[in-house]
Amino acid sequence: METHTLPGTGTDRHYGMDWLRIGAFALLILYHIGMFFVPWGWHVKADPVVERATIPMLFTNGWRLALLFLVSGFASAAMLAKRPALGAFVRNRTARLLIPLVFGMIVVVPAQPWIELMGKYGYAHGFLHFWREDYFRFGSLHGIVLPTWQHLWFVAYLWPYTLGLALLLGLPSRLRGAIGALFDRGFGHAPMLLLVPIGWIMLRAFWLWSGVEDTHALFDDAPAHWIYFPAFLFGFALLRARRTWSAIGRSWGIALALALLAYAVVAALEWRYPGDTVAPAVAVKTFVAARAVNAWTMIVALLGIADRYWNRDHRWRAMLNEGVFPFYIVHQTIIVVVAWYCLRAGLGNGTSFLVLVAATTLGCWLFYRVGREIPGLRLLIGLRGWHIAPSPKRGDAASMPACQN
Repeated sequence: METHTLPGTGTDRHYGMDWLRIGAFALLILYHIGMFFVPWGWHVKADPVVERATIPMLFTNGWRLALLFLVSGFASAAMLAKRPALGAFVRNRTARLLIPLVFGMIVVVPAQPWIELMGKYGYAHGFLHFWREDYFRFGSLHGIVLPTWQHLWFVAYLWPYTLGLALLLGLPSRLRGAIGALFDRGFGHAPMLLLVPIGWIMLRAFWLWSGVEDTHALFDDAPAHWIYFPAFLFGFALLRARRTWSAIGRSWGIALALALLAYAVVAALEWRYPGDTVAPAVAVKTFVAARAVNAWTMIVALLGIADRYWNRDHRWRAMLNEGVFPFYIVHQTIIVVVAWYCLRAGLGNGTSFLVLVAATTLGCWLFYRVGREIPGLRLLIGLRGWHIAPSPKRGDAASMPACQN
């Protein structure tokens, strides 16, 4: 097996990418808590909603998902570098993605559409009745398709992306090497690293699917695949792309400045034209362009920061890395359920926010810590192995699957 050294580590593991993955999911949880308060459509909404809360939400709105797919691609590359058998990789990814996806759809997710149906459409039945009689209808109820994967769409997308990657890895080795070298030479130049992905995002936003939102329904979501599959492949190629890492190291400061400047434009326009306020065409185009710039430059900045400052181990890293996937599986259901009861209890928005942060953190932690100790349940919540595993120790490889999101 070929050995390799990752940028700045002297080892075969990039701890900075682990910390970036962990941080990205912490932001994801906070973002979904924020969805309760902003006026954007969601399963359950605060009363009243907080119009200006959209401004901090927009800071991560453009790049958070692409970053998750990128680090997932990087994790896939690291796994294959350690165990290069392609067939075993595909079988492992299939089990580690589809088993938790099916478990989540059957057990974890159903409370979300139940609460949405009660809150928006006056659904009068309890949860058990809903789960037995309505959830598995394989149709729609008040426009909500049931059963559903809700936030687990990310896992549903990672599986075909993994299969697509496997097909590419089936190409002749010389051709794969040429593609990898071309990638590294191209993105090894800072202007290419910054401008080409921004242009790719703008191509979607202005010409191919202008104004079209992601559906998260897999088969009718070409605009999302246009962004997320290339991000996944970029992350995969990044493992061995030394010139690209060098370009990231040279340009991450500029990228961060551009990201913050672009976000300032986005925030200013959101402040000037909040909610459903009709904005002039030039303001809309400026907003979309600034969001595209922010979407990629922030990712480059975070990669550079992770490589320069976070590429070191810590005794909590392996445990947090292992816990990320179980946290991801359960977090949104906890948020929706707790938000619903905060709303029914008449709690103010400030109190509700504190309750949601505390309940989600505690609930996710218990889901992970209890689930990891129970043989069989480990597989259902995305952990490796049927039997109880020893507690992760400093320097251990994380056991989180390639969705390492």
